[in-house]
Amino acid sequence: MFEPYFPEAYSDFTDPAKRAAYELALAGVRSRFGASYGLVIDGEWIKTKETITSLNPARPSEVMGTIAAGGIEEAERALQAAWAAYPAWAARSAIERARIGVKLAAIMRRNKYELAAIETLEAGKNWLEAEADVAEAIDFVDYYARQAVQLAEPLDIVQMTGEENESHLIPIGAGVAIPPWNFPGAILIGMAMGPVLAGNTIVVKPASNTPIVGARWMEMVAEAGLPPGVINYVPGSGGRIGDYLVDHPMTRFINFTGSKDVGLRIAERAAKVSAGQKWLKRAFMEMGGKDAMIVDETADLKAAASDAVRSAFGFQGQKCSAASRLILVSDIHDEVLERVVEGAGALKVGSPEANHPVGPVISAAQHAAILGEIAKGKDGATLVAGGSAVDLDGGWYIQPTVFADVDPGSRLAQHEIFGPVLSVIRARDFDHALEIANGTEFGLTGGLYSRDRSRIERARREFHVGNLYINRKITGALVGVQPFGGFNMSGSNSKAGGPDYLRLFMEMKSVAERWVAP
Repeated sequence: MFEPYFPEAYSDFTDPAKRAAYELALAGVRSRFGASYGLVIDGEWIKTKETITSLNPARPSEVMGTIAAGGIEEAERALQAAWAAYPAWAARSAIERARIGVKLAAIMRRNKYELAAIETLEAGKNWLEAEADVAEAIDFVDYYARQAVQLAEPLDIVQMTGEENESHLIPIGAGVAIPPWNFPGAILIGMAMGPVLAGNTIVVKPASNTPIVGARWMEMVAEAGLPPGVINYVPGSGGRIGDYLVDHPMTRFINFTGSKDVGLRIAERAAKVSAGQKWLKRAFMEMGGKDAMIVDETADLKAAASDAVRSAFGFQGQKCSAASRLILVSDIHDEVLERVVEGAGALKVGSPEANHPVGPVISAAQHAAILGEIAKGKDGATLVAGGSAVDLDGGWYIQPTVFADVDPGSRLAQHEIFGPVLSVIRARDFDHALEIANGTEFGLTGGLYSRDRSRIERARREFHVGNLYINRKITGALVGVQPFGGFNMSGSNSKAGGPDYLRLFMEMKSVAERWVAP
């Protein structure tokens, strides 16, 4: 019915035409600096007295724009609008909903550089990182549309003589999506559209650091023909409207991606049954990581060092999948460490608008927190690269930082810093390296560089992460190719971009009809 799904291709920005097109998109976004945006409830754009200011992290004196900040009243209206829209949306056929999704993906594809340019200026992503985020968002919409059609088919069950028996999946209601700031396109859109294409409705509470890309996307949602109230967009305080929506007895599900501390808090609140609530809320928590890459003595050391640098410092390490621990067996430790230090030092820090490899971190608070962790790390480990702030246009820049001689049990090796900081740990041998890799409360991504087949097979069985990458970088999961989610304190492993994801927001209904003779 639709052409087969395949992940969206990335641009080659060495092509002068593509480079010029991206620069034009950046200029277009800059021309709208200082604009004000509303929140969206039941298809209506609404302004409020309180606003959120979005800054350019590369030059915080520049205001990207302001967006209305919702309070309790707006949160309540949004949830009521979602429930009002739910019966008609759920009653539509899966193919009709999917057509709208495929149309939305096409609209996003036509505006891909614009959405990416917003991320470059609002989130501090260079061109590749920004476009990859938007490409993933398009992939989520396209892939989930097709999955929704498949899941609409009756399930395969056993039939009994004299009866007709059918089991099928149905949507569950109106829920809440709480996405993070670091992937304001892909994660926000994927977390919203998965439930929606399955027939549910939703209230999206975006992160306050990056709300404008979502506001622009809501214009595309309307253009694609999603009915009012199916997706409601309400920026605001997490502690105020986030808690209100999580606690609300009419919230059917909560879809969260963010830090461990916030995720645990939401999971605890969601488990409590409020007065008037007639279901157990479904709550899906995707949280942090302390991701490790192992390199053994049989590996291609040049490739391993290059991919360690890419995995650690892409988007300034502000990915839950980023490599923050590099575990090197003793025989090749010094050689790989030297290559990694050289690679980190070669990365140029500068404006993402000018497409530098390393841009700013997201905020002043995050900048201070990362520098604080670097300062603590110097007590007990050896700083071998970076470690300092970079003074450039007042932006929140930090050098790519590498620590050596890191104790596996230290804070550097256990705490998620969420910044451009890589801890290098020496292991006696492969067995010790695998023990170190698993010696954390997290279990999101991991990697092994090795040519030893027996070790690769052991890692497949014993490296306890949701996404394991062998002889490649450990970031960049593709929708439909590497379903993404982690074990342990990395979350509920809901596997975004996988064949079971929409199933989380549906429930099975079985119907049996006995044929009675007239």
